[in-house]
Amino acid sequence: MARRRSNEPTLPEDFEERIVDIDVEEEMQGAFLEYAYSVIYSRALPDARDGLKPVQRRILFGMHDMGLRPDRGHVKSSRIVGDVMGKYHPHGDGAIYDALVRMAQPFTMRLNLVDGHGNFGSLDDGPAASRYTEARMAPAALPMVASLDENTVDFVPNYDDQLMQPGVLPAAYPNLLVNGAAGIAVGMATNMPPHNLGEVVGAACHLIDHPDATLSDLMRYVPGPDLPGGGRIVGLEGIRDAYETGRGTFRTRATCRIENVTPRRKGIVITELPYLVGPEKVTTKIQELVRAKRLQGISDLQDLTDGKQGLRLVIEIKNGFNPEAVLEKLYKLTPLEDSFGINNVTLVDGQPRTLGLKELLRVYLDFRIDVVRRRSEHRLAKREERLHLVEGLLIAILDIDEVIQLIRGSDDTAQARARLIEVFDLSEAQANYILELQLRRLTKFSRIELESEKSELEEQIAALRELLADESLLHKLVRTELREVADQLGTPRRTVLLESAGPTGGGQGATASVPLEVGDDPCHVLLSTTGLLARTTDAAPLSTHGKRAKHDAIVTAVRTTARGEFGLVTTAGRVLRLPALDLPTLPPMHDAPNLSGGTPLPAFVELGKGEEPLTIMSLEADSPGLALGTASGVVKRVTTDYPGGRDEWEAITLKPGDRVVGAVELRTGAEQLVFVTSDAQLLHFDADKVRPQGRAAGGVAGVKLAAKAQAIWFGAVDPGADNVVVTVAGSGRTGSSVKVTPFAEYPGKGRATGGVRCHRLLRGEDALVLGWAGPAPKAAAASGVARKLPEPV
Repeated sequence: MARRRSNEPTLPEDFEERIVDIDVEEEMQGAFLEYAYSVIYSRALPDARDGLKPVQRRILFGMHDMGLRPDRGHVKSSRIVGDVMGKYHPHGDGAIYDALVRMAQPFTMRLNLVDGHGNFGSLDDGPAASRYTEARMAPAALPMVASLDENTVDFVPNYDDQLMQPGVLPAAYPNLLVNGAAGIAVGMATNMPPHNLGEVVGAACHLIDHPDATLSDLMRYVPGPDLPGGGRIVGLEGIRDAYETGRGTFRTRATCRIENVTPRRKGIVITELPYLVGPEKVTTKIQELVRAKRLQGISDLQDLTDGKQGLRLVIEIKNGFNPEAVLEKLYKLTPLEDSFGINNVTLVDGQPRTLGLKELLRVYLDFRIDVVRRRSEHRLAKREERLHLVEGLLIAILDIDEVIQLIRGSDDTAQARARLIEVFDLSEAQANYILELQLRRLTKFSRIELESEKSELEEQIAALRELLADESLLHKLVRTELREVADQLGTPRRTVLLESAGPTGGGQGATASVPLEVGDDPCHVLLSTTGLLARTTDAAPLSTHGKRAKHDAIVTAVRTTARGEFGLVTTAGRVLRLPALDLPTLPPMHDAPNLSGGTPLPAFVELGKGEEPLTIMSLEADSPGLALGTASGVVKRVTTDYPGGRDEWEAITLKPGDRVVGAVELRTGAEQLVFVTSDAQLLHFDADKVRPQGRAAGGVAGVKLAAKAQAIWFGAVDPGADNVVVTVAGSGRTGSSVKVTPFAEYPGKGRATGGVRCHRLLRGEDALVLGWAGPAPKAAAASGVARKLPEPV
């Protein structure tokens, strides 16, 4: 005999076992259908009339019931969640708080329905717990619950039949289109983007006036979604499909611009991201692609987003890469471009339907017209009831002594009521109102107030009756109220709509037309008098005549390639190797007559104290080399064995206190080298009279100087050209007289001689402050500048 376990239940002796046979398939189908209907109708899908899911509707009604208006203080979110869960929504506090948070996030909804205080999360991080945040109704929520107490919508019992809640909110604007919706039900889902309130109201008003309006007519008002974070929508065909059939897809892109993020580098600055895409998601994806070597040309990525300037992602582009091509790669491989699938599934009369733009507006307008009609009927009934009472009170006040005597002579309230009805021909409601009359109402002024109120009520009743009798007046009132809400809450459009991606900053053909890396194409490197460096995209022979802006001019142009290098010569006798790729690119010189788009030298090199740039030079080994002249009269031709592995080197060994006053890259080796000294002496001799020397050499004697004199300018001229000499004399550094002389007037002398007089010093002048020799057009420009310089040069 088996022993019974101690934990087995003991059944009563009269227990009769009853087993019911059921069909498992039928039971599962029934249970699944009940669950699916509950999810579809009670949780996941919005109503086409107010655009709210049940949990959102219950949150707004609960906050309205608690009096959490925008002009009141915030309260703890946990208090709101608890009140809504206990009264209306028994599905857990997590779902309620999540819905409340979403209605408070400005990046989720176009018009926030909840005004949140505290950490309500971001696109990358979740919100704080409900006990740490506070909330109240936002201004946009007031039109959603307006006139709830005027019988505008039907109320239904809550989950335990103890309270009543609205089955739908009055919704004074098309919230479903304005704020969009997203939800996953059983076997279906909805995904609707936000729109601009003013545009949607404009389309709704047009549909009121023109019920037969076409989709094209409505899309003149609503051309496309208006996303909370801005950005760009590329391609409008999918939007038109969605507005026509309820289903469609469109692409969203970040708002980017290409600019100089450092003096030497360009970058991509991102200020707006696609809908519901966070900056952390973008930066993480870019970092993964760079590490996997699927994305090239990016040297740095910074997230400079803050509360003042908003979103700002800076992607620094490596030199040698085209920012436009890198941006196109970013669109293709990262969330900077995203797609949004529109699926307008919504509840209409309790049934899920997929609606286009016109159908959505039609359902809302029919509902709103019914709301305004019911509100008007309610107001009419209230005013008629009040008018009835006022008329009875006026009858009583006209013969108040008899009324008082009648009441005093009655045994009880019932007898007084009956006698009032009989004697004064009043209704029971009027009689009750007179019996409750306060003595302070028996003044002459109260009678005047009552007569004024009667007239006002009669006017209001007549207007309401006229409104209810004329459908066109009802439509006009709905249109007026929609316009008022749009004027109060409307904001400008944030999202840019593009038929297709343009060539700037992306596009279908950008990858084919713009190579990723900059080619090693011929170009010119330019240096201006103010120390600006740039390179051009053209490689044709370049003349600097006339290429000057106010207070600036191109002084040197060196031919090289985009990926080549050039040298910068300084007054300290140094040559600094610089890459042409680092320079900003200017358009061809016939389109850009100056270097206003250049970059200052300090962005590329760091010069010593008192050291100044002189010229730029090519580093080609087959050139005649570089010629230098110093203040002490030394001249040197440097051999072209430039060190390949060094970024800088000495071109001349200078004596203490000496400095280079001129440097010129020889073109043929047959040029004339020219010195101009402070005591107005000019010496020129053949360049081939100076033997090229190595970098460590100190040069040879160039011009013989008098006591206290020094060379102020050194250069080279083409002996076959029409050259002139420009000299400026003065005192200190102030010029007072200018002389322009043909270069041929000065005879050549041997190297290491004193030269010839080039300028007679006038009274008050003690030295030359400026000298120059070169082609005549340049001389004219230089002399023109010199004449305008009464201040120190």
